[in-house]
Amino acid sequence: MNYNIVNKSGEVVKNIELNDAIFNVEYNSQCVFDAIMVARNNSRQATAKTKKRDEVRGGGKKPFRQKGTGRARQGSSREPQMVGGGVVFGPTGIQNFKIKQNKKAARLALKSVLTEKANDKNLIIVDEFNFAEAKTKEFVKVLDAVKAGNKILLVVEENDEATILSARNLPYVKIVYPEGINVYDLVNVETLLVSENTLKTIEEVFA
Repeated sequence: MNYNIVNKSGEVVKNIELNDAIFNVEYNSQCVFDAIMVARNNSRQATAKTKKRDEVRGGGKKPFRQKGTGRARQGSSREPQMVGGGVVFGPTGIQNFKIKQNKKAARLALKSVLTEKANDKNLIIVDEFNFAEAKTKEFVKVLDAVKAGNKILLVVEENDEATILSARNLPYVKIVYPEGINVYDLVNVETLLVSENTLKTIEEVFA
């Protein structure tokens, strides 16, 4: 697939050939769905916790006398059927929601989403960011010039500190390194924004 590379002013400067092994694969919806479920499940913290009957305070004596009330007898105020009693089968705080996906399936899911971004023209390749200093205003000008949209995944090299500092304060921009791109982040944004060098790194890592 031939794809345009633009400069920071939004002007097309050249064309490149995208790697077919990443940007020209058949979309696999099941693998993409599984990858999203893995990301969502593995991000759960499992902090919900209820108290069982042995953790609830009270219960030293019977809540009312055993006979003569017309009610069923109760042995403790900590019983599950009592108000304020323990909870049966509630969350324990140590639940494990983590699930796994086969490596080949995960890689296919990522390539499927990258292919979709390229086909829909939601992949924007900038020749270089090359900011002399970190300035958020300058980065916003670049986003407007290249028409990046309102929800952006910016993939940058770890050593590109000026670009990272320029973009990190923008709430609609998420920053990841080339090795850290994933299906959930890609489907959750409108635009994938990369530099030409970063694109080469992505192709080297995932091809």
